[in-house]
Amino acid sequence: MATVTVDTRRVMTDVAGVSERSGRGEAPAGRWKRHIIRELKHRDVTQHDMFRDLIRFYTQLLQKTSLTKGMLSCSVRQPSCGSSSSISSLLLRNDQLKKTTGELAFQVVELQQQIKIKECVLEEQHARLGEEECQWVGALDVRQELQKRVKQVQEENGALKMEYDSLLERQRWAETSLREEKVKEGHLLEDMIRLKQQAAARMNSRNERRSRAREANLQKDLQTVARSKVTIDSLSSTPTSRSTSPKNESTERGHTRLFRSASVTSPRILKSIKELFEKRRGHSVCSLEEDLLCPVGICLSARVPVRVLQVLEAHEQGINAVRFSCSLDLLATGGTDRVIKLWEVRAGSLTHRATLDGSTEGITSVEFDPTGLRILAASYDKSALLWRLDDPVPKLTLTGHSRKVTAARFSGLHQVVTGSADRTIRLWDLHRAACVQVADVASYCSDLVCSENCIISGHYDSKIRVWDTRTVGCVQELPAQGKVTSLDISSDHRQLLSCCRDDCLQLIDLRRWSNDRMCFRADGFKCGSDSTKAVISPDGCFLAAGSADGAVYIWNVSNGNLETRLPDKHSSSISAVSWSLSGEYVVSVDKSRWAVLWSDI
Repeated sequence: MATVTVDTRRVMTDVAGVSERSGRGEAPAGRWKRHIIRELKHRDVTQHDMFRDLIRFYTQLLQKTSLTKGMLSCSVRQPSCGSSSSISSLLLRNDQLKKTTGELAFQVVELQQQIKIKECVLEEQHARLGEEECQWVGALDVRQELQKRVKQVQEENGALKMEYDSLLERQRWAETSLREEKVKEGHLLEDMIRLKQQAAARMNSRNERRSRAREANLQKDLQTVARSKVTIDSLSSTPTSRSTSPKNESTERGHTRLFRSASVTSPRILKSIKELFEKRRGHSVCSLEEDLLCPVGICLSARVPVRVLQVLEAHEQGINAVRFSCSLDLLATGGTDRVIKLWEVRAGSLTHRATLDGSTEGITSVEFDPTGLRILAASYDKSALLWRLDDPVPKLTLTGHSRKVTAARFSGLHQVVTGSADRTIRLWDLHRAACVQVADVASYCSDLVCSENCIISGHYDSKIRVWDTRTVGCVQELPAQGKVTSLDISSDHRQLLSCCRDDCLQLIDLRRWSNDRMCFRADGFKCGSDSTKAVISPDGCFLAAGSADGAVYIWNVSNGNLETRLPDKHSSSISAVSWSLSGEYVVSVDKSRWAVLWSDI
């Protein structure tokens, strides 16, 4: 390329010299030649890089061709000077030059083709470059949009963060307020318990003072009457006979004597005794009707249910307890919706009779008193409540437990026993509406039953404890197979049924108080919760319990075998079962608000 450039510049210089020599007198001709030279130089500069290789090969070709022509011309002009050998060598050299010229021409053609190919590639690259530039411009637009979106999202996130911070602050404030309210609630509860205890103590003291005063007055009256002289005369006679018979008069005087008497001639004593008992009754929460025992029916033979009579949605939330009355075909159900509903069994169906409210939280157990006129319930609100059947408002609320009350039972007409998750058992006097005895237990009390002069409680530590009601002291502990969920006692108070979390029912003979017991299991039976309740039939021949699979299982006590299984009516775990006193009906309730009435009718 450098050689071609030098030759071109030489040609241009020669042309410029000739033009200067021949045209010094012709100025216009020199101007257009100089213009041509400038254009050639400009073309040489612009196309130098593109045709560098081609010019270099072409220049070499021209040099070889000019050399050949010079040698041939010299050999023609001076034939005499050369020899035949030099001519042959020149011809050979000429042939070689021709071959070289052909090769160079072929190389020139190949280079031209390569140049065309490179030009095509260059055009493609230019096209791709244009496409890439378009894509780049589009990417820039997308990037700008994304940046705008990022800014928008960041602003929204900032707003959400501020809102979240405000909500978090409100939550912290609410939690602080809740803790303060709970502390206040605890203080209020303690104050209320203390005030009730003080009121009960004052009432007890006042009653004792009044009782002592009445007894003192009665003793004084008795002493007064004892010191008085009472004369008992003989049969009345006429004055004539007395005057005519001095012997009889002296005889009558001999029969006259002094003695102490509390005769009907002392109305003050009778009035004092009557007032004593009337005033004691006046401070009781029980009425005269409740003191009169109603006749209790006896079940001669319980019937094993085989079919469903009715399925109804009894509560708005789950049902935790169910119990038949001991004197009527009256049913009570208690649920998480904080109410107790009373149902009458008429012609094989349940008819709603009344709703008892007053509890602030869910009901855990229900119990009728022996007269069938009152109902007792335990509640999650740490209290036990007492209703009359004809009044939807609680007649009495027993408070004192620090956690939920899991069981509440009558221990006679005027005493109530409660068990709680606070690991205490309390004995309540309904006359004074106060707690008279407290027993501390080592474990959570899940259920309890009452027998003559004793209380039997089941606990989460897999033990059954027996308590003496006179001293409220534990007199015996019986081991269980698992966490005790419920207890039930037979109508003759001879057998105790326990349901445990090991999916087993155990029947204990209370006459022997031994560890010997009958166990009842069945394939598919599973205790569904820590409060699943099982029952003994009124005649003591069958056991019934609900399972987690929604079926009712009934066992025969005499042989220990499964008598029947009642499936497909409950969609959730059964929480409690109750058997009517007549033995005709069985009611099962579950955690999904449903109650099912079963019978063999």
